Amino acid sequence: MHAHRGDRLIVESPSTGVVRRDGEIIGLHHEDGAPPYDVRWSDTGEVTLVFPGPDAHIQEGGGPQRPADQITGETEAPSQGRPGDVGRRLAEARRRQGAALEEVARRARMSPQYLDYLETHAADPSLGTLLRLADALGTTLLELQGGDQERPPGQGRALLHPRLRDLGDQECRHLLSTHGVGRLSLTTAHGPAVFPVNYDVVDEAIVFRTAPESAPAAAVGNDVAFEVDHVDDALSQGWSVLVTGRARAVSDPDAVHRLEEQAHTTPWAGGGRTLWVSIGIDHLTGRRITPADDA
Repeated sequence: MHAHRGDRLIVESPSTGVVRRDGEIIGLHHEDGAPPYDVRWSDTGEVTLVFPGPDAHIQEGGGPQRPADQITGETEAPSQGRPGDVGRRLAEARRRQGAALEEVARRARMSPQYLDYLETHAADPSLGTLLRLADALGTTLLELQGGDQERPPGQGRALLHPRLRDLGDQECRHLLSTHGVGRLSLTTAHGPAVFPVNYDVVDEAIVFRTAPESAPAAAVGNDVAFEVDHVDDALSQGWSVLVTGRARAVSDPDAVHRLEEQAHTTPWAGGGRTLWVSIGIDHLTGRRITPADDA
């Protein structure tokens, strides 16, 4: 590794390839540009003597800090100008405080440009950086890291001015078509029950696989409800889509083969789940919660 003054030292996460830290090389200790280097870090402005490890590389020519995808061309699309979970939590904590980005950066002893990068890209900041940010934002390291994700969703603070609106048929179908996990509601021999199932949408119907002797199999031949939702605790927003319709077993071998070919997901529960159940979409409704000032 060889560098010149003004080059940037980029340190990436070894597991994700996302930038953890970067800084300007302001001092050399060898004429050939070999390590170590004096580096002024973008997140703190501090200058330290650095012996780069295998997770570091040089960006020649200096210039303004850029996201990792522009530096190496090797990161995945989600990091290209899209915030990660940490960034979303940072932005929401700052919004709740009503604090400007520059003010939070000053409290956390880092550059505003670096804080803006953390909020808007899928970054992997160091533990020390997160601790300073948690203190500056009046929150906890656990919340910024998402260590509270085992809690049921919806425990975040409600929006100050929420807007609840009904969704049209097309938007409901779009959200439903994303597939994943939905909730099947039916009446069993023991009364009403709700079961989470991995589902797909094929030929304008909801389909899922289950075991012939399982509780969800009791849906066959009955009217049922099926609900899909998404809750974003960091932003106190979310949506839900509700379907009601008749459930039937798919027994035709060609139809079963087509479903198996088109399915995006497999049952997380595993086991011999050979019964395909199809729910016709007889009635479709949905709602979304957003800030009142959203368009």
